[in-house]
Amino acid sequence: MNKKEQVLLYGFENNERTEKIKKIFNKLSIKYTFLKEDSIVEKIGYLLGNKGFAKTKSEGEFFQFPHEVMLFSSIMGKRLDDVLLALKNEEIKIPYKAVVTPFNKLWTLERLVKTMEKEHGAMIGKE
Repeated sequence: MNKKEQVLLYGFENNERTEKIKKIFNKLSIKYTFLKEDSIVEKIGYLLGNKGFAKTKSEGEFFQFPHEVMLFSSIMGKRLDDVLLALKNEEIKIPYKAVVTPFNKLWTLERLVKTMEKEHGAMIGKE
């Protein structure tokens, strides 16, 4: 299994803010990948390049998630705190963030973002 730190980024536009995000990850020596829109149908494990995952054969329309998503793989504890602090210091807010787990890496990105959206809605309801 690949223990290398990696961040998957979905739904980001190429702009100044995105350049700041790239600089943060480059400074922290963390690999990052900007996912294409059709990545939504792929399993997280496949998107990370893990062994045992194959590309999904998808055709036609696919779910479109209108928010930016940041997924952290093999980044935990103080290291994750450092990443989040660096983003905060640059005033970069991304509500949809998650850590890849052995469980959710078996999910498609669509399933993960829909789950995140439900949880996000529940959190907003509590505020």
